[in-house]
Amino acid sequence: MKHIPITFSVRTTTRTLLGMVLGAVIALSFTNCKTSSPGSSKAGKTIRVLMVGGGTSHNFGMWYRNVDGQTLSRDGFATVNYVGDPDSMLAFLPNADVLYLSNNRPINNPAVREAIMAHANAGKGLLIAHAAMWYNWKDWPEYNLNLVSGGTRKHDKYGPFEVTVTEPQHPITKGVETKFTLKDERYFYIPDPAGPGINVLASSSVAGSDQIYPSVFVVKHPKARIVGLALGHDAESHNIPNYQALLRNSVAWAARK
Repeated sequence: MKHIPITFSVRTTTRTLLGMVLGAVIALSFTNCKTSSPGSSKAGKTIRVLMVGGGTSHNFGMWYRNVDGQTLSRDGFATVNYVGDPDSMLAFLPNADVLYLSNNRPINNPAVREAIMAHANAGKGLLIAHAAMWYNWKDWPEYNLNLVSGGTRKHDKYGPFEVTVTEPQHPITKGVETKFTLKDERYFYIPDPAGPGINVLASSSVAGSDQIYPSVFVVKHPKARIVGLALGHDAESHNIPNYQALLRNSVAWAARK
C-alpha cells in the first residue's frame, strides 16, 4: 500500500507530461494549418480560382484542368479547384475570387445558376472561356445577355489565324505580343446590343477575309469583372506563352489584383 501513492504519482506525472507534449504538438500543427489556410495573410495573396469544365468536343481535363491549372498554379500565383460537374460549384464558389467557366456541359440546376449570378453581383471575377462563350443554354438567356454580353453560334474550321492586340496598355494584354498566330477554332463572337457591352482587347482575322471577331474582351458588367477569352481549343493555344500570359493576366484583373 505504501507504493500505491508513489506509483499513482508517477503515472499522473507521466500522463501530465505526455498530455502537455501532445497538446503542444497539436497546437503547433494547428498554427501551421492556419498559416497555410485560405484565410491567412500569406494565402490571401494567392488568387482562388474555381475552374469548371466538362461537355463535348473538347478535352477539358487535359487542356483546362491540367495545362491551365498548372499555368495558374505556377509560382504560387493561384490555387485552382477544378470541377467537371456544374452542380459541384456550390461547394466551392463561395470561397472563389474568380469563377473560370470553360464548359459546354449543361448548367441546369437553378441553385447553381443563382449562385453564378450572385457571384457576379457581389463584384467578383469571371473568366468566360472558349466553349462557355457559346449559346449553350436556350432556357437561360440571362447568362449570355448579362455575363457574356453576346455569344457564339459558329466558328471557322480549326486552323491558323492571326490575333492582334488592340489595347496593348490594358493589364490583361501586358507582356503579350501585339500580333501572333496560332491554330484554334476562330469563334464568331457577336456582341448583343441589349447586353452591358464589351471592350475589345484583341481581335482575330484570317487571310482573304474582312471578318474580324473579338478574341479577348472585357464585359462592362456594372459590378463584376468579366473577361471573355475565345481562344483555347487545344495544345496550339494552351501551350503557347501568349495564351498563358493572357490567362494569368485575365485572372489577376478579374480578381482585382
